[in-house]
Amino acid sequence: MNITGISKQWVAVWIKQKGESKCIPWKNLQDLILAHPDTKKKVDVFALSIYGLIIFPKALGHIDEAVSDLFDGLDRRVTPVLVILAETFRPLNACRRTGEGRFIGCAQLLLAWFYNHF
Repeated sequence: MNITGISKQWVAVWIKQKGESKCIPWKNLQDLILAHPDTKKKVDVFALSIYGLIIFPKALGHIDEAVSDLFDGLDRRVTPVLVILAETFRPLNACRRTGEGRFIGCAQLLLAWFYNHF
């Protein structure tokens, strides 16, 4: 797991296993945001938190390793659009096939899926 501008030692201390994923608790990122002296890094970690908690929620109150990797790619000019769409459409299609289940994700992307399928 790589968090922009944060030491690998810090990440290694706070990373936890949640189900099948490695995650960092939001509380630890919040403490980092409040204590870090570099404003740009504070903003980067806050943006990562938004991605992890709102756009790609995996475990309640935790930021998934995959989200961190996606966010890290933004600095290298890698576009997240295809990943966002894939991560949204896959669970929606699974819910549609089985006829049950629930979807946790971005409401705007859910609306786009509805327009595409109905």
